[in-house]
Amino acid sequence: MPDLELEQTLRLAGHQAICGVDEAGRGPWAGPVVAAAAIIDETRLPADLMDAIDDSKKLSAVKRQSLFARFDDGIQIGIGQASVDEIDRLNILQATMLAMTRAIVALPSGIDFALIDGNRVPDLVGIGVESVVKGDTRSLSIAAASIAAKVTRDRIMEDLSRTYSGYGWERNAGYGTAEHQDALARLGVTPAHRKSFAPIRKILGA
Repeated sequence: MPDLELEQTLRLAGHQAICGVDEAGRGPWAGPVVAAAAIIDETRLPADLMDAIDDSKKLSAVKRQSLFARFDDGIQIGIGQASVDEIDRLNILQATMLAMTRAIVALPSGIDFALIDGNRVPDLVGIGVESVVKGDTRSLSIAAASIAAKVTRDRIMEDLSRTYSGYGWERNAGYGTAEHQDALARLGVTPAHRKSFAPIRKILGA
């Protein structure tokens, strides 16, 4: 289970405001990539909420949503995203870094250090930064960010599914499931598809 050991170590080193950052949606064939940044206030976070926060991939959709609804109790959240056009123009890695930077900027208060899930970090000016492999299983701040990013992106894909019906995005979140592939064969490529991704490029004959 994730805990606050990394955050506490950074505080002992003199850092005052620390956030965890994670993303959702690097792999899907459609929709934006979404990142979240989370600052945890240990003095306000209820013990039961602290104990329940985990890597979003280990939680059901219902559990993620119920936890996210309680994040006002001791967790500040910033959300950032990069659009399909930005993904196609920059590539998915650089678009993810952009979304992470935007999430940090969107936090309601400033930070002096960011813990980033994974092995790559965005270029942050004036802010300390550390990559944390499997960070959503180690850092409570990153785990909270993973929940916020996943819930937010799922909601975006649900909204897009009403604009572009038939692809099942309310269920598959834009991943290349059999349902999604069948819809592409029947209905074609939409403006919400990532045209730089190989399966979509192949359909377009590019």
